[in-house]
Amino acid sequence: MSVHPVDEKLPALKMATTGLQHVAAMYAGVVAPPLIVGAAIGLTATDLTFLTGACLFTAGLATFLQTLGIWRIGARLPFVNGVTFAGVAPMTAIVAATDDKSDALPVIFGAVIVAGLLGFLAAPFFSKAIRFFPPVVTGTVITLIGVSLLPVAFGWAQGPNPGARDYGSTTNLGLATATLLIVLLLRRFTRGFVKQVAVLLGLVAGTLVAIPFGATDFGPVADAAVVGFPTPFHFGAPRFQLAAILSMCVVMVVSMTESTADMLALGEIVERPADERTIAAGLRADTLGSALSPLFNGFMCSAFAQNIGLVAMTRIRSRYVVATGGAFLVLMGLCPMAASLIAVVPRPVLGGAGVVLFGSVAASGIQTLVGAGLEKDNNVLIVAVSLAVGIIPITAPEFYHAFPETAKIVLDSGISTGCVAAVTLNLVFNHLGRGRYAEDVTHPMETVPAQSIS
Repeated sequence: MSVHPVDEKLPALKMATTGLQHVAAMYAGVVAPPLIVGAAIGLTATDLTFLTGACLFTAGLATFLQTLGIWRIGARLPFVNGVTFAGVAPMTAIVAATDDKSDALPVIFGAVIVAGLLGFLAAPFFSKAIRFFPPVVTGTVITLIGVSLLPVAFGWAQGPNPGARDYGSTTNLGLATATLLIVLLLRRFTRGFVKQVAVLLGLVAGTLVAIPFGATDFGPVADAAVVGFPTPFHFGAPRFQLAAILSMCVVMVVSMTESTADMLALGEIVERPADERTIAAGLRADTLGSALSPLFNGFMCSAFAQNIGLVAMTRIRSRYVVATGGAFLVLMGLCPMAASLIAVVPRPVLGGAGVVLFGSVAASGIQTLVGAGLEKDNNVLIVAVSLAVGIIPITAPEFYHAFPETAKIVLDSGISTGCVAAVTLNLVFNHLGRGRYAEDVTHPMETVPAQSIS
């Protein structure tokens, strides 16, 4: 009896090398969220290293759940799971709204646990309600994720400390530009594995370039232990605040929407179409992984879309290859010295790579919107208004200054507000009632043909 390529077990060496390739493709994406949130809190280099290692460790555990599966948990497709970008903006909003920054991570962890458990219970129902999350909604949300995170990259490019004399200096901006150029050159003139890990290689090259300028600090590596374990509740026991929970529940909806779209896409690529049962099982893995992640000081987990591209490019469809990558993530999480390497990378270098990383997320959203039926005026209006609502916190940070602090946790996240707007408008325009001239008007600025009015 022949084995489907998804269930094929490759030779050990090939399994290891291709598994590492998946890790390399998503490594920068996993470590970016803890860097952003850790910097917002003001964590020490040691605690930042611990948080990064914890996110690597929990990403590996979530990947195991998704690829190997237990019971009705796990899509059993070659999915890499890691910290979702969708949660970054709401988490930084929670940090900003927390007076004592030492309480920020416990509040975030409590919100993620509740959102994960609720998502787990909702998974089978969500898989049936996917018709309410068409490309016009998912594309808008993914675009907002990238757009919302680009200011973070610009801040990194200027330096680690806004109060420092060299913040925004030509040296810092030069290092960011050099890193960006290195990544672009690698993407343009290389192919295969090197092209896939261009961002990671750009971080390495940018760090080396920064050494003569004194911008690289190897202290975190020297102080890090070779072996360690992400002690449960290292930053304190979870705390449960309603506003934070609501904010992360919105993120969970966004994450589940993205994961569903990713499962549908990957199912086609590996020639094992994702049906309703597969989607429900995959969402259970995402949400359970998210609920367990805070126990080991990690954040909300979701499927990584960039690894889907890697599967399509290499045509290696085995889920055991990705599970091997998950094993590498766990091992890296258990080695603080390996996790501390990212702390060595200067903030301007991260900024240069972040432009590509976050910009690619926005571009993925735009790509989704291309096939979202924007020839219909209703869909154009959904995207237009949702994007406008979503970029309010970016372009006018004080827009909601008169609102209560608890409400601002949600409102100050453009991803959350944009997602709510997109889902609501899609329901109003495309489900609860269709516009009278929906099929006649192809753009909201066009004139309605006189003969269509009766």
